[in-house]
Amino acid sequence: MRIQERIDKVKVYLPALFLALKHKDTPLLAKAIATFALIYAISPIDLIPDVIPVIGYLDDLLILPILITLCVKLIPKAVMEECVTKAKDIELPKGKWIHAIPILVIWVLLVVWILRWLNWI
Repeated sequence: MRIQERIDKVKVYLPALFLALKHKDTPLLAKAIATFALIYAISPIDLIPDVIPVIGYLDDLLILPILITLCVKLIPKAVMEECVTKAKDIELPKGKWIHAIPILVIWVLLVVWILRWLNWI
């Protein structure tokens, strides 16, 4: 599969995972992994910073598809097909950085909590 095809698939499956989170027939484990995948996808903080040439994007190219694939296998086929169909009709926001503010706030709060736990502040 070409890289562009994978990117297009991720663009459909991430919103589908979001829709599957709200579906009553989605198993709890699949919801937990989908939540982690969605947070990881929209988070500005990566395991390996993107500024490191080549290696910086490897975590995005490997971890995210693995998480998505795992979720798709855990979610019942009928539920996933319904969510993918609905996700294809969703238009994703483009270039609106205001959507990143809640994630940034969560990360800042998490870092402050860890620093307090370590008694560094």
